[in-house]
Amino acid sequence: MNVIAIIALTCAALFTGAAGYITLVEHPARLQLADGPLLAQWKPSYDRALPIQSGLAIAGGLSGMGAWYLSGAVLWVMGSLILLANWPFTLLAIMPTNKRLKMIEPEDAGPTTRALLVLWGKLHAIRSVLGVVSMVLFAAALAVTR
Repeated sequence: MNVIAIIALTCAALFTGAAGYITLVEHPARLQLADGPLLAQWKPSYDRALPIQSGLAIAGGLSGMGAWYLSGAVLWVMGSLILLANWPFTLLAIMPTNKRLKMIEPEDAGPTTRALLVLWGKLHAIRSVLGVVSMVLFAAALAVTR
């Protein structure tokens, strides 16, 4: 078994787990809070998750490309591109919402803040789906290139 392939799959699985936890558990739970505490909880959570998820997407995407180079299996490229797609998706689709939320102080939070955080949750769910698809493609690639 190729170590680079295992690293790619592991990074995709960790990315998916982190993104899925935020989408399915953390964000729905935080939406139960009042507007000010909701925003106050989101801000440090976002700051802590950013380097973890972005690092896993890069490491998984690059190691998936390495696995493709070594095996020639196109599933590695597909999984890598989908995992790496989290970067432009985040920068183009999610970052404008993030910037707006970061500019609001928790004591100024209100219905508009909540609406932005609901939107943020829907956009983040797309990141979770990208992770799942990448992970499945990497697992399939690993199975056929053994």
